[in-house]
Amino acid sequence: MFRLPRSPRRTAHVARATRARLARLPRPARSASGVAAGAVLAAVTALATTGCAGGAIGESTAASNGKSFVAGSYDTTIYARGSGPVSPDVNGTTLTGQKLALADYRGDVVVLNFWGSWCGPCRQEAPALAALARHFRSRGVRFLGVDIRDSPAAANAFERSFQISYPSLNDPGDEIALAFQSTVPPAGIPTTLVIGRTGRVAARIVGQVTYSALGRLIAHVSAETA
Repeated sequence: MFRLPRSPRRTAHVARATRARLARLPRPARSASGVAAGAVLAAVTALATTGCAGGAIGESTAASNGKSFVAGSYDTTIYARGSGPVSPDVNGTTLTGQKLALADYRGDVVVLNFWGSWCGPCRQEAPALAALARHFRSRGVRFLGVDIRDSPAAANAFERSFQISYPSLNDPGDEIALAFQSTVPPAGIPTTLVIGRTGRVAARIVGQVTYSALGRLIAHVSAETA
């Protein structure tokens, strides 16, 4: 279960700092920093890609010119079995108006993707995510999106365009993203978490995913926690 720091003053400070970080969306940092020694099995940086980083993401809408999209890094952190942080039990309303809690998926492997319809790399990775969700559906793997700073109309059009069948939580005010501030906060958009059946985060990918790389990772986590 996710627990906030005990001090209200400290809690407010961390929340403000996290909100500022989300607003700026700086270039993704190397994931190994800030993780306890021995907790990370592998931290891989490769495959230079474009990320929706730099500038306030609220300004990077479908109506903008996209100049706030700057180069980022494909950055993957894989945690040793059982050592990853416990995912907070976030909940909210989906883009179709249904109530949904991450805890409902406990016992399944969950792929949690933070995205926005205004984000170029999110559009590029969407076909891979949609295909992987279909491929792993029968193997106890659930996909869930978190739509950041978006309108339901634009997000639903995005999902129809890319034939995404899994649900996404509507997070216009970053509340769900902020819930991860003490575990594995999204360092840029897109960010994808792979969560094991016990609720522990097994991996975090900052940047655009690929079908082959994410598919291998999901298969590994599925077998490890079976």
